[in-house]
Amino acid sequence: MKLSSKLLATGAAALCALAAAAPATAQVDGRIATADISRAIIGTTALQTAYNQIGTTYQAQIEQRQTKQQELTALLQPFDTNGNGQLDETELPAVQAAANFAQISTLEQEVGALTNQVNAARVYAVEQIFAQYPAAMSEVTTAQSISVVLQPEALQYAADGADITALITTSLNTKVPSVGIVPPADWRPSRNAAQIFQDIQQTLLQAQLVQQQQAAAAQPAAPAPSGR
Repeated sequence: MKLSSKLLATGAAALCALAAAAPATAQVDGRIATADISRAIIGTTALQTAYNQIGTTYQAQIEQRQTKQQELTALLQPFDTNGNGQLDETELPAVQAAANFAQISTLEQEVGALTNQVNAARVYAVEQIFAQYPAAMSEVTTAQSISVVLQPEALQYAADGADITALITTSLNTKVPSVGIVPPADWRPSRNAAQIFQDIQQTLLQAQLVQQQQAAAAQPAAPAPSGR
């Protein structure tokens, strides 16, 4: 599990933006509804608080990772012969044969270890909320008389109000008001929680890109050069 330093720094902001964009209530017509597990968990107060706390508690690891990643990028840059910003199979042999390969390998391991420390805390938070997702969904579907719940992308069409994600988030806020961010020494993430975490990170990355595009579009156009 890998997470860019930029995403680590802006994850909490994207969480808040997504939560603010989600509808506070939903009305469901019929017995089929949709719900997005990742968005439901992203919208919870527990996860937003946990991500903010992780940014503070693990600040040293985050900063060390950024520094070491910059060092690693500088060492690898000369081997990026096609200039695409990454190393492909034709470029890797040169790295492995380089005189400083041991230094590169050590940095890669250090970056990976620091990343995993922060990611473990985030997966641990996600797992605690995800454990209550079935109960929250059951509560909402019972109250709304829903018999089938699908992921949004499984439907070609859904009427307004068919998405019960926000309702599940509300239920989760009651069931999981807060979570821990320091995993026990013998803790190992479940496969489902790890997958949900990856989905959440992808959703946050997409939200971050949208925010950047919106910010760029909002910038005033540069004045036309003078004809003089």
